[in-house]
Formats: sequence, structure tokens, C-alpha cells
Amino acid sequence: MPSFQTIASCPGNLRQSCRALDWLTFTLADVQTGVGSFLATYLAAERHWEPFQIGAAMSAGATAGMIAQTPAGWLIDRVAHKRELIALGSALIALGSLAMLHLQSVSGVLAVEALLGVVGAFFPPAIAGMSLGIVGRGRLDRRIGRNETFNHAGNVVTAALAGALGYYLAQAAIFYVVIALSFLAITIVFRIRAADIDFERARGADSDSAKNPPQTSRLADLFKDRRVLVFVASVLLFHFANAAMLPLIGQRLSKGHPRESPLYMGICIVGAQLVMSLIATPAGMFAHRWGRKPVFLAGMCVLPVRGALYTLSDHSYYLIGVQLLDGVGAAIYGVVSVLVIADLTRGTGRFNFAQGAVATALNAGGALSTFAAGFIVQRFGYNPAFLTLAAIALGDALFFWMAMPETLPSIPPRSQLGASFRGFAISCGHRTKRRFRE
Repeated sequence: MPSFQTIASCPGNLRQSCRALDWLTFTLADVQTGVGSFLATYLAAERHWEPFQIGAAMSAGATAGMIAQTPAGWLIDRVAHKRELIALGSALIALGSLAMLHLQSVSGVLAVEALLGVVGAFFPPAIAGMSLGIVGRGRLDRRIGRNETFNHAGNVVTAALAGALGYYLAQAAIFYVVIALSFLAITIVFRIRAADIDFERARGADSDSAKNPPQTSRLADLFKDRRVLVFVASVLLFHFANAAMLPLIGQRLSKGHPRESPLYMGICIVGAQLVMSLIATPAGMFAHRWGRKPVFLAGMCVLPVRGALYTLSDHSYYLIGVQLLDGVGAAIYGVVSVLVIADLTRGTGRFNFAQGAVATALNAGGALSTFAAGFIVQRFGYNPAFLTLAAIALGDALFFWMAMPETLPSIPPRSQLGASFRGFAISCGHRTKRRFRE
């Protein structure tokens, strides 16, 4: 197997497209969700909406996005003009953000939020598809790691910029930040050369054999693959255990600290994003060296540890410190899940569709998570809720370990991580013997 360093760098003839892809993922970090979490603050402070109205607006975007994710992936597999699709989506985000400034009715805001949710569902699979189409499977590990690094760095910078402008100028400035980033994304996406994106490769229809030309498998055939079903189930359970933890921490931090709680939440979110930006690239590197399964399993194992640690102290700084572990698991998931999907859909032409299906499972798990955790907290308290989520996460990790095989073709069925440790131990033994003889 070639060394990771040998295949990591982008070839010279693709350098312009790779650099443009870096900055596109940075810019789209918050464009794909519109004003995102800032919308609740704006509607409460400027429009004086009731909490249930704000919740309805946020749910409209989330629900529409979840419904659109699988069809979005299906469409992206069929469309060769992915750059144009991203440009159109960015323009719609800009128009939607501008409309938010002028719409006063609840129904109008709900409709725009639903539109933004649908449009945002197209961006992640389109970026991943273009990445695969540009660099190919051999360099996809490093490319997805770079995408996630730039994405999380973009989240941090945009959140800080929007927060500062909203605080020092006006809440409406947040919308203008999104509009400006949308038009910047349109400019950047066309710096990616269309000729550099291989259409068949971008949808996973490429084949290693000349005897097996590119083809598109039936959707039913994709879900006949037991590995796909196991992975979708693992993702659903992972997010079921994970999604409610940050909201619960937010509620816990607000008890006794109502004034400081927004600051604490901001630190939790930005801190986790910074950790993600640091972990994403190494996650791609290790997924190439050791295989997908051990790296993904390591990310899954962080979650039950995090849930258990939350129960040990109520101190604000302690809880914030534990929450930073979210960045480790989320970064590994963001990188390795795309690589696993690429492995599972090799030669099927359904790479982006499978991404959409997995994203739907992820969001379904998240929706169930907040509901179930809220019920447990109401009846039994915070610690039982955290321990329940930790137990589900641990069970999910065990399920993945036992049921999911390695998907990287060049890695044997046994864990490459275990082989690496055995090789390291043997090397240490030989060195010790030499020193003893000397």
C-alpha cells in the first residue's frame, strides 16, 4: 500500500481546483444553513416572537432539510453541473436571507426557512461528490479531512464575525454576512474547473476494471448490502446518543448562571469547532493508514465517555471542558463517514444518494434524541439522562465493532490498528534485545 504522504498532495494540474475547493468549504460553512442558530436570537430580540413561534421557524428548516436530503443526493448523482447547482443554491440562500429582513408574518418566515432547509441539503453531498470527482479515491482521505478542517474553521470565523457585527452594529447585520458569503461562494465555485471534475467518479460509478464499465445500480440493490444497513443503523444510534447532549449542557449551565449561560454556550460551540478543525485532517490520515473501522470506532467510543463524565461535576468550567470532547467524535464522524460511504458505493453510481440517506438517518436520530432526553430529564433528572445516552452510545459502539466489516479494500479484515500495535511491540522487543546484548 502506498504511503499516505505519497498520495496526499494534489497533483499540479489540479492545484487551482483543489485550492478553490478549500475556500469553498470555508465559505459555505454557514451559508448552507442560512443564518442558522442566530435566527432564534434575531426573532426574539428584534421581532419579539414567542418561543413556540421561534421553535416552529427553526423546526420548519430542520424538517424540510431532513426530508430533502435523500432526494438531494439522488439528484446530485444525476447532475453533471455540480458547480452550477452550488451557485444556484448560494443565490437562493442570499435571497432567502434578504427576504427574512422584510417578512413580518410567521407563515412567510416559515416558508423561507423551509426553502433554506431544502437548499442547504444539497451542499454537503455536492461538495463531497466534487471532491471525489477531482482527486479520486486514492486521495479522498486527505481531501475530506481538508474539507472538514476548512469547514469547521469557517464556522468559527463566521460565528465570531456575525456575533461581533450583531453586537456592535445590529442584529440584522447577521443576514448581510450570509448574503456576502453567498456571493463569495458563487465566485469561488467557478474557480473550480469543470474539466477537473470526473462525472462518473463523482457519483461513485468508477470501476477499477476495464471489463466493468461505469454503471448505475438500482436503489434497491444498494440497500441489499448488509454493510449499508449496519452503517445507517449505527449512524442513527450515534446521533440519537449525541444530539441531545449539547442542549442538556446548555440547560444545566443556565441553572444559577442565567447571565453567563449564552457566553458559556458560545464557548462550547466555538471550542468544539476548533477541536474539529484540528482533528479532521489527522482523522483522514489515520483512516487511510489503519482503515475506516478502527478510526470510526475510536470516534464512537468518545461519546459514552463524554456522557459519563458529565455526571461527575456541575462546575461550569468542567462541563465546558468535557464538551470539547464533542469536537473529537464529530470530526472523526464527519471525515470517516464520507469515506465509508465512498467505499460502500464503489462502482454503483449512488455515492451522493447514499450520503443523503445516511444524513437523513442522522437527523432522524437527532430529532428522537432531544425528545427522549427531555422526557428523561423531566422524570428523573440530568444525570440519568446523560447515563442513558452514554449507555446507548456504548451499545452502538459494540454493535458497530461486531457487525460492521472494514470497508477499505486494501485493509485486511482484521484491524490494521491491531497489526500496527503488534508491529510496534515487535520492533520495541528487537531494540531491547540489541541493547541488552550491547
